[in-house]
Amino acid sequence: MSAKASERTYRCSDDSQMAYYNNSVPLAENGRFYMMQNHLDVHYTSSGDGSQKISSNPQVFEAQYCTLESSSANGVYPTQSSTSSHSISPISGSPLSQNDSHSYHTYDSPPTASCVTEIPDFQSKLKELENAILGPELDIASDSPESLLQANHPLRQDNWRQLLGIDTGDLKQVIIACGKAVAANDMYATELLISELGQLVSVSGDPMQRLGAYMLEGLVARLSFSGSKLYKSLKCKEPTGSELMSYMHLLCEICPFYKFGYMSANGAIAEAIKGENFIHIIDFQIAQGSQWITIIQALAARPGGPPFLRITGIDDSNSAYARGGGLDMVGTKLHSVSASCGLPFEFNAVRAASHEVYIQHLDIRPGEAIVVNFAYQLHHTPDESVSVENHRDRIARMIKSLSPRVVTLVEQESNTNTSAFLPRYLETLDYYTAMFESIDVALPRDDKRRISTEQHCVARDIVNLIACEGAERVERHEVFGKWKARFAMAGFRPYPLSSVVNNTIKTLLDSYHSCYRLEERDGVLYLGWKSRVLVVSSAWC
Repeated sequence: MSAKASERTYRCSDDSQMAYYNNSVPLAENGRFYMMQNHLDVHYTSSGDGSQKISSNPQVFEAQYCTLESSSANGVYPTQSSTSSHSISPISGSPLSQNDSHSYHTYDSPPTASCVTEIPDFQSKLKELENAILGPELDIASDSPESLLQANHPLRQDNWRQLLGIDTGDLKQVIIACGKAVAANDMYATELLISELGQLVSVSGDPMQRLGAYMLEGLVARLSFSGSKLYKSLKCKEPTGSELMSYMHLLCEICPFYKFGYMSANGAIAEAIKGENFIHIIDFQIAQGSQWITIIQALAARPGGPPFLRITGIDDSNSAYARGGGLDMVGTKLHSVSASCGLPFEFNAVRAASHEVYIQHLDIRPGEAIVVNFAYQLHHTPDESVSVENHRDRIARMIKSLSPRVVTLVEQESNTNTSAFLPRYLETLDYYTAMFESIDVALPRDDKRRISTEQHCVARDIVNLIACEGAERVERHEVFGKWKARFAMAGFRPYPLSSVVNNTIKTLLDSYHSCYRLEERDGVLYLGWKSRVLVVSSAWC
């Protein structure tokens, strides 16, 4: 069986691992995002301080949101037979558009059916809301959604916030209330809350304001059925590949999450291959290959002479844009590093997504000490909740059949794989609140590099988590307990990390911020921000 290039989009996690999106990016001349079913127009404006705000018009649901840009690629998707159309436009004058040029995107029209389903007792609940606000003598049951959303209507005043249990100006409460309204298919509350949320968020604000901006974009994409196209069709041609690499490099510099993962994995690998003369590393998402430079250098300096090293690099060919070339480019780079160190080296390229990989692609040879690396990768692999075949468990069993010296697993500690929309939405809010807080202490809020880094390296994951379902949702994290059960069922047992690795990582964290914490439990490392665990690193044999 040959490994074919995947059409799935995968997130990458260090300066060597860049996001890449499909080549086909639709263009449009208008910049509005229409949802005729919902009758709400949401529009971004920019203030003098560089913040972005949102205003609403009760006629159209406009995707004001252009934090995720953009591509200059051409091509137009055919529209469905629908009276509605939608597109996403860049925001003129926003802090992101002042120095960047952006293209317009048009996506397929959603079905003509309403974007929400009816709630059985919706009309009675609406009547109760009317009576509570206006008194029983005023009847607005026949009013259209447009009239309910007029600026002078009582539902637009502060008393609706009280009825929904929201304190005026409490951004976190509004974010939560938005998710609850969308989950309940309560479009009256959704329209009001989205308008309210738009007034409170800003990509240059505090951590909650910035996160709220991207979560709002996810909600808008979900309501318009455009989440998958938004996530997949943005090819990242703007910024250029080199710019994207610089953004990811900056994220790794200001957040130690990624360095932590790669350092802990390399530490476990170095321990496991001591004294081995023929080493085969299988990396299930090699991207730029930068993780292996330190391993190559360490092996080359081994007393008694270097071993022979072979690396199998697995990666979806769609990552070629972020690399600036295909997997051959990675092989050339690693060959050059090995030659400069005097290390015998061979590179095996497997151009496939992880769920497309089978044992015949790995070119296993007798006498090799096999190492397998899953760093920030397995959560992109579909399991039984997405695919008829459970590829997460299949891959674990396949790797166990190779009798590897060590298998490293680094994953974000978040429960978003099989969760229903609302629990997943709340988990996204909690997890990324900690991440955005950690970024906030590293760079000023008006730093344009920070804005671009969050936009290009973090926001797409948030949109995918909120807006997409089924196979279209590729951000599917699991907590360590679930990964532990999967690996145990495949026959693995824990391979504790050494104290040297732990001490090295603690030294790394000391150079960042006192709110970072590192905990070891049963040989597993947990990296957190304040009380929230963000990344777990473990090794198995």
